[in-house]
Amino acid sequence: MALPLRIAPSILAADFTQLGDQIRQAEAAGADQIHIDVMDGCFVPNITMGPLAVEAARRVTSLPLDVHLMIVHPENLIPAFVAAGATLISVHAETCPHLHRTVQQIREAGAHPSVVLNPGTPAVAVKEVLPFVDMVLVMTVNPGFGGQAFIPQMLGKIGEIRGMLDALGSTADVQVDGGIDVTTAPQVVQHGANVLVAGTAIFRAPDGIAAATRALREAVRQW
Repeated sequence: MALPLRIAPSILAADFTQLGDQIRQAEAAGADQIHIDVMDGCFVPNITMGPLAVEAARRVTSLPLDVHLMIVHPENLIPAFVAAGATLISVHAETCPHLHRTVQQIREAGAHPSVVLNPGTPAVAVKEVLPFVDMVLVMTVNPGFGGQAFIPQMLGKIGEIRGMLDALGSTADVQVDGGIDVTTAPQVVQHGANVLVAGTAIFRAPDGIAAATRALREAVRQW
């Protein structure tokens, strides 16, 4: 099922001394949404942002805010992130023993629900909630840090998830996050991904945010 290609720059790689300006630059460059990585130092070995960062981003952009919760007990903070301006909230299958309930909670709070799979988690782990989500995020690195190398073995999982969604007649997006650049982007799109999270490749590109965003979109144009 052909879905619109979207680029979601991850502010994890942005210059935090210039965050508002860099988000504005990404929007001007044609980004489709802004990806915000929330880490708690427990589920993943790093600590990043919280609802205040989402609220700040909401003040400087009208783009959808795509909030990726890499935290334990995400259900406790979903209301705060929605109130801060999150458009879409992604939760990990690995942290949600009652995944269907958490997905329902996100939608009832007013955001679009998404589920995430770590590299070591099989696609079947989210099979039963696929009818209830608007996106599935396939991690193509192990979560916790930016700038990691893409894991090529995840291509098959991307295709498997897209096939499961198509079999349901679902128009849910398939997002990928980790090591996405002009080389890996065509590969993931060929396998069924349509939302590309890119941090280092955009915010730390030597040619700047605008040129990097254009290059990423051009790399997948033929697909």
